[in-house]
Amino acid sequence: MITRDEAFTLLKKYNKEFFHIQHALTVEAVMKWYAKELGYGDNEEYWGIVGLLHDIDFELYPDEHCLIAPKLLKEGGVSDDIIHAVCSHGYGITVGCGTTIDVEPIHEMEKVLFAVDELTGLIGAAALMRPSKSTKDMPLKSLKKKYKSKGFAAGCSREVIERGAKQLGWELDKLLEMTLQAMAETEDTINDYENS
Repeated sequence: MITRDEAFTLLKKYNKEFFHIQHALTVEAVMKWYAKELGYGDNEEYWGIVGLLHDIDFELYPDEHCLIAPKLLKEGGVSDDIIHAVCSHGYGITVGCGTTIDVEPIHEMEKVLFAVDELTGLIGAAALMRPSKSTKDMPLKSLKKKYKSKGFAAGCSREVIERGAKQLGWELDKLLEMTLQAMAETEDTINDYENS
């Protein structure tokens, strides 16, 4: 399996913008948190690598997101199972070239990735609105209010987040609460990476 350092090097080969690298690091940390929380602690690194690489093609190929990823990942020595997981987070979503991604999330890890990808962006945007700029002191009630406001972080698809919760068999509130907790508990780790 590709190591975490190799995965990060591969990510940075195709992603230069701070925003995209920060998002990758956030999703990596959240995926590792979920692995431990859901009883997959032995696979924590694996879940993290999938999270780290999930948007590898987005910065350079936004209109072909999840379509170019397999080529970039395969060239980087990434295994087919990770490639499947990365592509599955676009399931049922039509990208710029009019193609709908048909790689279905099967494993619980893939369903978590699908559910949390957009949601981490929304939570991150909500954190920036707070005086602390942090998720650590964000109450769930505040997040739910931002979530319901259609104009807030409009680029974060509520439909995809809700579909993700449904694929996991969870109530939306459970997904919001757990992902907020994951981001709050991993915020320092993410900031450490950003400052290194």
